[in-house]
Amino acid sequence: MSVRGEGMFSHILLPLDLDEPSSWRKALPAALSLTRNFSCRLTLYTVISNPDAAEAAEWSAIGYREFVSVTEARLSNLAAEIEDAPGVSTRVGRGSVYRSIVEDARVMGADLIVMSAHRPEMKDYLLGAHAARVVRHAHCSVFIVRE
Repeated sequence: MSVRGEGMFSHILLPLDLDEPSSWRKALPAALSLTRNFSCRLTLYTVISNPDAAEAAEWSAIGYREFVSVTEARLSNLAAEIEDAPGVSTRVGRGSVYRSIVEDARVMGADLIVMSAHRPEMKDYLLGAHAARVVRHAHCSVFIVRE
């Protein structure tokens, strides 16, 4: 049985950390494969977390706007480097990482979130990993790609 092009998914959201290539090294190829298989849209997504925003805005609102602009440019540059995937869009969220992912996926109409997860460490059991929280709270399917 082949499911190629049957429309199981129409919009995939790929959350990534621009400062941590391991957050997309394996997840990006998986998301691209799914995008091609189901002929659906792909959105690369990153979050400016509250601590990062506070640090960027510490001196001025201009510093924060520049931080957002640089983040948007870095995400756009990554999208532009992807070959054979026309129409990849980008979006920068703000706030709590997992809440932003879950809420923006809902608002954008994503029906699949593809994200990377590392092997859990003790701090993840105490605080909860972003991937685990997304899995628990997302309105749509979540595909976790292990590092």
